[in-house]
Amino acid sequence: MIYVNAFLFCGIVCLIAQIILDNTTLTPGHITSLFVIIGVILDVFNIYDKILLWAGAGAILPITSFGHLLIHGSMDFASDYGFIGLATGMFNLTAAGISIAIVASFFLTLIFKPKD
Repeated sequence: MIYVNAFLFCGIVCLIAQIILDNTTLTPGHITSLFVIIGVILDVFNIYDKILLWAGAGAILPITSFGHLLIHGSMDFASDYGFIGLATGMFNLTAAGISIAIVASFFLTLIFKPKD
């Protein structure tokens, strides 16, 4: 059942994004930023952790999970290190993903040529 829940959650997130993209003037960058903020809001109210239990890896894949990880790391480090932890904690949980994205984009720019 967890596979069905994962599929449904990712599908619903993509469906919502597609509906927003088709019916508004928002760009994909705006929608991505909006979904990161939604992930933050859901984590602040402890809703995203319940979604993780329900959907499993299906809730880790969408961009909403990035917002969840940013605020989750910040809140954990803020309780230990105060204001400095609030600023640095977000990189604790997301450092690997950000590093992989930077390295992968570097190598992809060496392989592919941009269009005009």
